[in-house]
Amino acid sequence: MAEQSRSTERLLRTLRRRTGAAAPGPAEEPAAGTADTTAPRSNPIVDAGIYVAGKRIATPTSFDEAFRLLAAHPDAFAWIGLYRPRHAEMEAVAAEFHLSPLAVEDTLTAHQRPKFERYEDTLFLVLRAARYIDRSETVDFGEVHAFVGDRFVITVRHSETPDLTRIRRELESTPSVLAKGPSVVLLGLLDVIVDDYLPVVLGIENDIDEIETQVFTGSSRVSKRIYQLSREVIDFQRAVRPIKQIIDGVRGDRVFASAGERRRQELRDIEDHAIALIERVDVLRETLKGTLDLHISLQAQRQNEEVSHMTAASLKQAEDSRRIAAWAGVLFVPSLVTGTYGMNFAHIPELTWAWGYPFAVVLMLLTGVGMYTVFKLKGWL
Repeated sequence: MAEQSRSTERLLRTLRRRTGAAAPGPAEEPAAGTADTTAPRSNPIVDAGIYVAGKRIATPTSFDEAFRLLAAHPDAFAWIGLYRPRHAEMEAVAAEFHLSPLAVEDTLTAHQRPKFERYEDTLFLVLRAARYIDRSETVDFGEVHAFVGDRFVITVRHSETPDLTRIRRELESTPSVLAKGPSVVLLGLLDVIVDDYLPVVLGIENDIDEIETQVFTGSSRVSKRIYQLSREVIDFQRAVRPIKQIIDGVRGDRVFASAGERRRQELRDIEDHAIALIERVDVLRETLKGTLDLHISLQAQRQNEEVSHMTAASLKQAEDSRRIAAWAGVLFVPSLVTGTYGMNFAHIPELTWAWGYPFAVVLMLLTGVGMYTVFKLKGWL
């Protein structure tokens, strides 16, 4: 025990030299919408607890204190919650708990796919959280990484979602359950992530109902909304689908071996909920695809109707043009005749003929009636 304490002290001194700083300040909750990772930040520890028999015996505010308390209590396990830790801070944690450099690199990089991996004595978990925002009718995705060992749980968040405070509060209210160790924390994390998926599904279903109504109103914004919602459903599907495989991995992992039959039943219940959600998300995607196809069909139908209306209008204009041309032809002959006899030439035979005027009138009438009859038979009039 003394040798372990001296080894721990040497490690702490090394870590202080590498980080070049004393213990950080008190833990703080990150401000909503925080995105600047280059600005000076406070302690990345959101909350940390040292637990013995399911009860919190200490709340360390620095890595040094957490490592020292865990070394001083062999029967304890640590639960450390981090928010956007920097490279040096993750190196300190990795050195103390012997975390895999590959897993640490994934944690620092973030934007990982949901997965379950085992690195020697440590289980590494990546989960995508989601929440539905009513005001903007959008889905906000988060990401949480979890390192689980025999004596520790380290959760790393890169976004506001999920809220892990309620998991800690619920487990701390039942020490007999928390006494089971890190496996119970892992189970609670899976439970909260899966439970938070349901409001997202309900929100998307409501959006689809609204879109289906808008499709029949001919709104010009429907296409854009269908596309945006389709992208969100695809992202949501990528977050939900791996949950089944992750739960299978947790069930067969040794960290869950001592959880007990009741915890296994709870894991099966979480799995049932996850399977039901996966099926509903698949239905949502198919429904959106069908809605988009319907919208395209209705748009094509409306365009065909507009083309039909334009064609009918063009035909009516052509018919009117034929009628005008026909009447112009009918009136042309009388104009020609009157124009001919209106010329002031002395040697026009009909000018001195007694029947010249009646002849001209009859000629105009017969020609006009003949042309009217021809145009009528052709359907121009």
